[in-house]
Amino acid sequence: MTATIDEARLEQFMGQMIGYMTGGALCFGVWLGDELGLYRALAEAGPLTADALASRTATNPRLVREWLDGQVAGRLVDYDPAAGRYGLSAEAVAALADDTSPVFVARGMNAFASLFLDGAKITSAFRGDGALAWGEHHPCLFSGTEWFFRTGYRAYLPTEWLPALDGVEAKLRDGATVADIGCGHGASAVVIAQAYPNSRVSGFDYHPESIEVARERAAEAGVTGQITFTVADATSYPGRFDLICFFDCLHDMGDPVSIAGYAREHLNPDGTLLLVEPFALDDHHANLTANPMAALLYTASSAICTPNSLSQPVGLGLGAQAGEASLRKVIEQAGYTRFRRVAQTPMNLILEARP
Repeated sequence: MTATIDEARLEQFMGQMIGYMTGGALCFGVWLGDELGLYRALAEAGPLTADALASRTATNPRLVREWLDGQVAGRLVDYDPAAGRYGLSAEAVAALADDTSPVFVARGMNAFASLFLDGAKITSAFRGDGALAWGEHHPCLFSGTEWFFRTGYRAYLPTEWLPALDGVEAKLRDGATVADIGCGHGASAVVIAQAYPNSRVSGFDYHPESIEVARERAAEAGVTGQITFTVADATSYPGRFDLICFFDCLHDMGDPVSIAGYAREHLNPDGTLLLVEPFALDDHHANLTANPMAALLYTASSAICTPNSLSQPVGLGLGAQAGEASLRKVIEQAGYTRFRRVAQTPMNLILEARP
């Protein structure tokens, strides 16, 4: 039986849908603007006509004008109708053009692109056993993930998160051994090496292509003497460390209890485990209704994080909205005796564990 439709509620719902569709289109536009250097050209030159911007970026002027008008309509780019010039506010430069800014998000749009590029694989996972390994995704995901988190690591890791750990920063300043598990493109490892030049950082990831990029990032940053990047999974890396870090990745892993236990065995006696995990509230209903990041992170988790976990032994499937209580349970089952939240941001929970 067809339910009776409330026309006012339908109009409201469709308005909401149009907003989501507009946001999706603008995410593509942001990706395109970063890929083509359009934002950077506007930031460097100041307001330009569409033709001048196209000339500076060696792009098609008619398509650039259409892109610019979409950006203006989306309130991302400013427009002076009298002069026919388009420009960026200081805030837009920080978010869209300056990749050293702590709020730069443009290149992170690669992660959204990967969801569509991997659509057939994701639907197959939904219709099958749920498994889709990280390395089977389009390379856009690896680039997008790097840039989605990189700015936050730069802004918070050396200034707030590491100083909040009990006694860790003093060790890092004197010279500590650090392991970055699931290091990806090396964004977090590079930040630690730059901030603490006396320490030595080892990055491990099971994805060979990411390790190659991480080595390039270390060379670009001038820290190759402090960092080694090695292909290894989370239960096969060697060595003992003062600090072992999992940045936005433990929830992706199939057997996080065993993986955290393996890390405990590779910590020095007074060592520390650092977990940086997506922010979530422990109460499920509260998280759905009061966490502004929940819609984004649950959706990404259904396509990326949870399928990766289900592709591995045990397949616990914590997901990107596991929350502090679930993570505490994992860490306690892995044999740690101390666990606490040391910081948080709208995006992340920062958690410390000790043997």
